[in-house]
Amino acid sequence: MKAVELLQVEGRFEMKRGHLLSPTIAYETWGTLTPRADNAVLIFTGLSPSAHAASSEKDPSAGWWEDMIGSGKPLDTDRYFIVCVNSLGSCFGSTGAASLDPATQQPYRLTFPVLTVEDIANSASHVLDHLGIEQLHTVVGASMGGMTALAFTLNHASRCRRLVSISSAARALPHAIALRSLQREIIRNDPLWQEGQYDAANHGPVSGMRLARKLGMISYRSGEEWAERFGRERAPDFAEQDTPFGIDFEVESYLESHADRFIGSFDANCYLYLSRAMDLFDGLDHGGSLAASFSSLQLESALVIGVRTDALFPLTQQQALAEALSEKVPDVAFVPLDSIQGHDSFLVDMDRFRPAISAYF
Repeated sequence: MKAVELLQVEGRFEMKRGHLLSPTIAYETWGTLTPRADNAVLIFTGLSPSAHAASSEKDPSAGWWEDMIGSGKPLDTDRYFIVCVNSLGSCFGSTGAASLDPATQQPYRLTFPVLTVEDIANSASHVLDHLGIEQLHTVVGASMGGMTALAFTLNHASRCRRLVSISSAARALPHAIALRSLQREIIRNDPLWQEGQYDAANHGPVSGMRLARKLGMISYRSGEEWAERFGRERAPDFAEQDTPFGIDFEVESYLESHADRFIGSFDANCYLYLSRAMDLFDGLDHGGSLAASFSSLQLESALVIGVRTDALFPLTQQQALAEALSEKVPDVAFVPLDSIQGHDSFLVDMDRFRPAISAYF
């Protein structure tokens, strides 16, 4: 039995660009909510994860943040009631481009409205209402989830006491936008994408998704890690090939295996929508400057964590976010970590991230 819960939002949900939906939001929970409902921690995910952040009795399979959530772990389920939502626009239970449009009984595909990070944040408020949570102890997000957590604090200031932003920022830099733009173009240029009208049962634009995933992995990790991890080691499993341009090196084999695992696990159109939402988000839109945008925040404290090898969200961006928050929030900590795994460090470098998050909680 899966632990995921599905919430059908009552009435019409108004998106930032004015479109109306009646969406379903998928979420999972861990721990016990106190009678005063004052120990809830809301987690927003990155672009591709589901709401299954950790194992549970209902679903013992390992979650994407297994080392961070559980009894005695940094997000301690003996103390906190943890809620993780699957992003609106995704393909793991929440309504997105792959979902059926109730008006046509066909997948939305490209008729799905323009998606923004604010839409994802606002949809989560309905989950909190459903669970009887008026105010969060902490809202947590990494990567795209950090943007969503920030959007939640901006749009629902009275519902947030504390913020943890990990490997994220108030807006995307041109370098990150360019990378994601190229990923989207690669997918859309796959003939099997068919202008978004592909048959999802046949996995759609397989080649485009594989290449987009490879480019993504290159941006998620660092050259420093790969030099130490792979060097120029050859890939013995691919030694005998009929093509002069096959896989020769271990780093190529690594990218190949990640691309293969991604196929069939994520819908291409959903990927396009979520990727674009990251580019569209800008914290300055809420006031014209970060200082003005943050003027209505009601946070007691905030933690901003980043790593020096992150090419997508450099430390300078995260330091700027922490400084802007400190002008309004009484207690702000900026924690730069020396991880070499790049943007993905928050998923793999538990020796550094666990102590930092444990100290805050």
